[in-house]
Amino acid sequence: MKKSGKEILLRVVILIVGLTIAHLGVTLFLLANLGTDPFNVLIQGLHRLIGNPQITHGTIHICICSLIILILLFVDRSYIGIGTIICMFCGGPIIDFFTLLLGPLFAGEISLVIRIAVNILGCVILAFGMTIVIKSEAGTGPNDLVAVVLSDKLKKPFGIVRVIVDLLFTGIGYALGGTVGIGTIICAFFVGPVANFFFPPVEKTVKTLTAKFNATAQNESK
Repeated sequence: MKKSGKEILLRVVILIVGLTIAHLGVTLFLLANLGTDPFNVLIQGLHRLIGNPQITHGTIHICICSLIILILLFVDRSYIGIGTIICMFCGGPIIDFFTLLLGPLFAGEISLVIRIAVNILGCVILAFGMTIVIKSEAGTGPNDLVAVVLSDKLKKPFGIVRVIVDLLFTGIGYALGGTVGIGTIICAFFVGPVANFFFPPVEKTVKTLTAKFNATAQNESK
């Protein structure tokens, strides 16, 4: 069934809520300072391989994300939505906001145990937010789409596919010169299975919200 303009707007709002939650998790992950996420290990490795100071980490990130989108345009463009573009360009500013807000809490010496706990908490929050983004059906970030598309096409559980994809990102990035930390390993093995856990309740909630919204819109139009 074709979605109305109002429903699409609702789904974009749901996506933005999920994106904000997910990037709160990313911020906690980064502030724990135990290593970057698997996708950025790949970007870091490519950046060091290229070795051109005029080409920044961010530039390579955008290029790889654009390449993923380009491939999907030929493979299955139904996965690309307005949310894909929102995820590409709004993630950075959201992380900057939360870093400014939470950064002072991590300014002093913090024990390894607390940093690991913050890292794990960040992964759980990231996974929760990511499931909201995916189930909004308004599009999702290019790096997340890799696991989503492979999971759908191979008909395998998202959690397992996400772990494999993250390990591939990590392995290739490390081979190219990227830095891997304990936080990277935690993220690689943790985010996919936790997201798998959150998918059913999140999907049910999004369906309930959209159904109530559509019913209200129909009543108002009568």
